[in-house]
Amino acid sequence: MQHINIIIRGKVQGVFFRHGTKAVADQLGVRGFVRNEEDGTVYIEAEADEWILDNFLDWCNEGPDRAEVEAVEKMEAELQGFNNFIIKK
Repeated sequence: MQHINIIIRGKVQGVFFRHGTKAVADQLGVRGFVRNEEDGTVYIEAEADEWILDNFLDWCNEGPDRAEVEAVEKMEAELQGFNNFIIKK
């Protein structure tokens, strides 16, 4: 089990990025959260096995149809023990 923090830059707000992220996270079994940041980025904390997080990151690099992902930053962090994946306002 691994915990990563992800920052996604580009046209990633107002394009259903958070909802798409939750759907993919639920499908893969990723736990954590996603939220929009004031600077226009999307911030994610995610926990799962490494190979699952690799697949999750592949999706984050693409995003939903209307998104234009310019950069994805990944940082490893300590496990938080999330129970599910939620969208934070």
